[in-house]
Amino acid sequence: MTSTRRHILQAGLFGGLGNLLSSSHAQTTTVPAKRVRGIVFMVSDGMSHGVLPLTEALSQQTRKRSTRWWELLQSPGSVQGLMDTASANSLVTDSAAASSAWGGGQRVPNGQINVTDKGRKLEPIGVTLRAKKCRLGLVTTATVTHATPAGFAAVTPNRDDEQSIASQYLDRAEIVLGGGSQFFDPAQRKDKSDLFADFAKAGYEILRTRDQLLAARSPRLLGTFTSGHLPYSVDHSNDESLAKMVPTLSEMTDAALKRFLTGDAPFLLQVEGARIDHAAHANDVAGLLGDQLAFDDAIATVLATLAGRDDVLVVITSDHGNSNPGLNGMGSSYGRTNQHFSRIAGIKASHERIFAEWNAKKGGTAELTALVQERLGFKPTDSEAATLLDTMSGKPVPEWNHLLANPPGILGQIAGNHTGIGWTGTVHTADMTLITAVGPQAERFHGLVRNDSVHGKLLEMLLS
Repeated sequence: MTSTRRHILQAGLFGGLGNLLSSSHAQTTTVPAKRVRGIVFMVSDGMSHGVLPLTEALSQQTRKRSTRWWELLQSPGSVQGLMDTASANSLVTDSAAASSAWGGGQRVPNGQINVTDKGRKLEPIGVTLRAKKCRLGLVTTATVTHATPAGFAAVTPNRDDEQSIASQYLDRAEIVLGGGSQFFDPAQRKDKSDLFADFAKAGYEILRTRDQLLAARSPRLLGTFTSGHLPYSVDHSNDESLAKMVPTLSEMTDAALKRFLTGDAPFLLQVEGARIDHAAHANDVAGLLGDQLAFDDAIATVLATLAGRDDVLVVITSDHGNSNPGLNGMGSSYGRTNQHFSRIAGIKASHERIFAEWNAKKGGTAELTALVQERLGFKPTDSEAATLLDTMSGKPVPEWNHLLANPPGILGQIAGNHTGIGWTGTVHTADMTLITAVGPQAERFHGLVRNDSVHGKLLEMLLS
């Protein structure tokens, strides 16, 4: 085919497509929207844009396959967008304000759950759905009462009041899975209320171990598998006792989704990879990418479970960025970049575990060097170990970026000398976040989406 003929044919094709699109916009009422029976709203908490390509590279290196989110980005059947993440009082949101925007439909100040800057209480989406006989599920790797799940089912001016949040979940969420048993335990609650007993009386099956989750039969579940947050995936996979006792995010998601697909009731299932954010705060690349891979496994589980269905929408996004990790070019002409990056696969513990082990035994630079070498797989220099020891002891360190002048920031920089990963700080960022949607009415999430517009979209789809 000649070049001229090809250009003519292309012009005709795209001209026809333009006419078709114009016609479809002019006659949108003639194409009824597909019914949405359920929505799986998946949140990779604190995921900056750089996390996805890093996770894809690690997956290709260690698992010899692509990640599901990466595949969705290339799929013509999925819709891509960007989330405007600001809160009511800051360009940089926290998770409480972000989830409140989704769950309450209005931007609120950081630190508050569905309470506006004027003190007005918003009705969380879980309450609205319950009145319409819709089912709500909350699955997370944090405490189940943490900010992101709370934004869909609770109201409090203080996100840290997790005991109050726990008591509000009764009958608002039919499935609650994650960590945080301390907030339901009468021995650890200030008011001595036995929320486990209250939930059991309301028909919830109380779960404390992975085996109990896998054997559960009730349609209503309250599973709290640790006192605090669930362990990082890098620790979970390197500790047989954790692997035996604590379910993965994918396993919890599978248990929740299969229950919601039974029957005809509409449902909203929030799935949060919470510790991605925690690892970013800690400048912990193995913690970050390990949990992002676990989140991606949950995506794969959801898509496999929904295969062949056309009535469930899946939305995958993040509430905000955090510390903006990225892979830097290493060596002459960046020729050692891949070699440095490959060291991440050999890391055996999260920074959280390293700091906990150090605090339990302490010592000098020699002991600290040995611990880092054992857990992270590389030997820090004497000056690196001395600087890390100083900052862990509360001494000032020579660091012009004050956001990194702390133990996580220093350890992250030291590790970055060996892995190539750099960080801008140890805090949230104002970046827009990625949205990927697949399923009925996914087009609602195309383009630039304000976080407080998500609430209305969810309700319109589920209640129409």
